[in-house]
Amino acid sequence: MRLRTGLRVLWRSRDEVQIGTDPRWAIRLTGLSAGEIDLLTALEEGIASRGLAAVARSLAVPPDRLDTLLAALDEAQLICLDGPGLRPAPTPALPPGGTPDAATWTRLLHDGDGAGLVAARADRTVGLLGAGRIGLCLAVTLAAAGVGTLLVEDDLVVTPSDLGVGGYTARDLGTARRTAAARVLRDVAPDASTMAPEGTRPDVMVLVEHGAADALRARVLMSAGVVHLSVVVREADVVVGPLVRPGSSACLRCLDLHRTDADERWPAIATQLASSTPARGAGEESLLAAIAGSLAAGQVLAELDGTLPRTLGASFEVGLPDAVPRVRDWPVHPRCGCTGLPPSGGG
Repeated sequence: MRLRTGLRVLWRSRDEVQIGTDPRWAIRLTGLSAGEIDLLTALEEGIASRGLAAVARSLAVPPDRLDTLLAALDEAQLICLDGPGLRPAPTPALPPGGTPDAATWTRLLHDGDGAGLVAARADRTVGLLGAGRIGLCLAVTLAAAGVGTLLVEDDLVVTPSDLGVGGYTARDLGTARRTAAARVLRDVAPDASTMAPEGTRPDVMVLVEHGAADALRARVLMSAGVVHLSVVVREADVVVGPLVRPGSSACLRCLDLHRTDADERWPAIATQLASSTPARGAGEESLLAAIAGSLAAGQVLAELDGTLPRTLGASFEVGLPDAVPRVRDWPVHPRCGCTGLPPSGGG
């Protein structure tokens, strides 16, 4: 038995300790004896379940007080019994750099199996269309988090406006983005693959587009039942979301219908935006690219891990100068009919 990985027993006074600092689970225990504080400190390091009672006796902690302390810790979900995520060395094989991810998720998951959650990402596939600064930041984050296969589609070449955020460097100038992105990803996560058998269905497809989302592309993904996340770069902001589960959440056509309700000329505007080529050298602003790429990666991981993505039926709007994400909810539009489709098997 031990406290969840990374939790500290912090002294507050002679008879009081605090366990953890995150307000979602941190607790204070008062009225403690010196032996009880020593017992809690020992739990920070880990005690074999069969030896807990013996350690308590050696510290003069009565059985009823031991039960009271364990009940308080259990109610706060600060301990797990025989949980795989609570072992000093997680059993599942983790990607390079995966230990911090596993440790953090150990504190978040009820069963404490953060290592299992991270290890499972190795079997997941994410497709990416659009590998500018935002797309590469997204891909690098997913690779570092342990996603096993990343399929990048982008035939544009790396230009000076692509450098920096995400990992492109001067040596990539003039190289096709998909080729340069594969090199960056190999450097970050040697075990990650950038290729898959023809016809491989991604668990999530991410579309990084400029101006407006391409309605035809979205319809193809809806028809194929592929979960997809829209990222749209606008004039001085980026819209991350919605994440679309075909047949069960608002789709990109729902958004177009809502926008048309507010502006009947939106379809004409959207067509022009989606079909136009961004001005040469415009690129993707550094701060927006870093934040939007990270937010998008977080939503993809939430879908892969089986937690609830906040952009399911919603979007983050990240605009300068403050670059603080604002959430906008998007209900299913009554005239769309997308939730009449068979539910997607992904996610």
